[in-house]
Amino acid sequence: MNPVQRGKLAIAAAAIGVGLLSVTGCGFVNAQQTTHQYSASDGIKADLGQLQLRNMLIVASGEKEPGRVIGAVFNKSSSDATLTISGADGAQTEIPVKANSETYLNDAADPAILSTAGTAPGGLAPVTIRSGSDSAQISIPVVDGTLPEYRKYLPSSASSTATPSPSTTATPTESAAAGH
Repeated sequence: MNPVQRGKLAIAAAAIGVGLLSVTGCGFVNAQQTTHQYSASDGIKADLGQLQLRNMLIVASGEKEPGRVIGAVFNKSSSDATLTISGADGAQTEIPVKANSETYLNDAADPAILSTAGTAPGGLAPVTIRSGSDSAQISIPVVDGTLPEYRKYLPSSASSTATPSPSTTATPTESAAAGH
């Protein structure tokens, strides 16, 4: 190989090296999306002691209207538990969950109704979740009946607060998984 060919080969190798560095460097500089945990649904997730709340949201037609809580609550403890959700203007609902079981807040369960949603649909309603001595402040999305999958969960203004019944054999429906 003559010196000109060696020079061309060196330039080509350098160009390939720079090209590879620019392609592989993207992962080094930018955050990896797979390391970011998020709720891949319309609802949110939260943990409270041994209770795991998944795909939680409130369905209401307005801020001052009753809101139905939907989603799922999993109890990982060996004792029965009651989840209390307290919202705006003294609104409160209780959700019993049997030991090592789950309660799906869907159309097969008794509705968990808050007397007022506390936030207009499209917003996040600040609520306090409580079970035993554990409590936390979280924000739950409020949706209305615009999407057909939530329309059947809109409570009427005459709804009273009810306590859903726990279920150990319930299976989540597409709607119970809060959407998609």
